[in-house]
Amino acid sequence: MPLIDICFNFTHESFRKDEKELLNRASAAGVETMIVTGSSITESREAIKLAEKYPEQLYATAGVHPHLATEWKNGSTEELLEMADHPAIVAIGECGLDYNRDFSPRKEQRKAFTQQLEIAIESGLPAFCHERDAHDDFLAILREYRPQLKDVVVHCFTGLQNQLETYLELDAHIGITGWICDERRGHHLREFIHIIPDNRLMIETDAPYLLPRDLKPKPKGRRNEPAFLPHICEAVAQARKQSTEHVADCSTATAKSFYQL
Repeated sequence: MPLIDICFNFTHESFRKDEKELLNRASAAGVETMIVTGSSITESREAIKLAEKYPEQLYATAGVHPHLATEWKNGSTEELLEMADHPAIVAIGECGLDYNRDFSPRKEQRKAFTQQLEIAIESGLPAFCHERDAHDDFLAILREYRPQLKDVVVHCFTGLQNQLETYLELDAHIGITGWICDERRGHHLREFIHIIPDNRLMIETDAPYLLPRDLKPKPKGRRNEPAFLPHICEAVAQARKQSTEHVADCSTATAKSFYQL
């Protein structure tokens, strides 16, 4: 069952020691394609280089994470537009709002988010979005720009059913991670994940973060990686009362269509 991991933070330093072996493990597990997430201007350029290094397996996004919104400068728009022309870039982001830790002032987050949505519109690429504890502001901004956006995915969704419903009403795609495997904070997703249409659901590891809590045996160092995506696929299938094969087929087809792979 070929799978696509739509969020792989491959620029993270923990992957430099064994990047080729890691990609081989992913391939052996059936993860045929991984999308390397750009979280800053610098990391977006690194993501492109990695996609160029492993073109048969990797694509990339270009964007500035809300945690790093203070890094948004006058020339950031031009730099991202330039990167958007690269054939490896399939989306703009990771962009959005994160009020959970407020690593960047909220005003700066909103500015970086709106400008990246404008870049997505100008480039014709989908928007790859992040939202945590910022639903109301995020929704208001997304609702304003959605009619002009080609497409949008709210990645690593961890919210409530009514929040999910508002995103689906905006015709957004939803990314589900190993958060659903965490009995402490993610099992609530199992109660309503079935409402996501097959053609709006995608799966992701968000590696090296969010190692599925119920994964056994756990890897040394507890680093998450794309080879564990089948475990997440199975958890999603169980919650949706669908076969693992069905979720694999649908999520892969949806990702290919969304990212024009």
